Amino acid sequence: MKLLIKLFFIVFIIIGCNDAQKKESSVGTAAAIKPGNIKLTDLKGDSIDLVKHKGKVVFINFWATWCKPCIEEMPTIRNAIGILNNDRIEFLFASDETTEQIDWFEKKHNYNLNYVKAGNLEELGITVLPTTFIFDKKGKQVFSEMGYRKWDDKTNLDLLSKIVNEE
Repeated sequence: MKLLIKLFFIVFIIIGCNDAQKKESSVGTAAAIKPGNIKLTDLKGDSIDLVKHKGKVVFINFWATWCKPCIEEMPTIRNAIGILNNDRIEFLFASDETTEQIDWFEKKHNYNLNYVKAGNLEELGITVLPTTFIFDKKGKQVFSEMGYRKWDDKTNLDLLSKIVNEE
């Protein structure tokens, strides 16, 4: 039965990933995820405690090396990082793939992004890649979206700026 559930999950991610236009987003959802529920490690295997980032906005993009919409979205996020040039927002790029796969991707694309490993996509309900979560300075999830977004367009830059500048 567990194998069947995992197979369904993998098929669902692949189907979701192939639909770059599919979007499901929410801002300030009632059933928001808490940063402490996300299991992340750096590429050396050291645990990342998102609670320690309180006081900063945390932007987490869940992706995969084989996901075309993920790869198309990354340059727009990199551009947004450069345009915003704000040290009050932490950008993390989380994949559940092996460190070797992530290292290979990083060398191939040279985006110079903060890649980390995700340990619990299923528990978080992530069924489509890319998926993005944004947490405000107090650690409250204020944005969640499944699907591709062009992060360097004005509307999305304004959204990020608004979240960063909220008190």
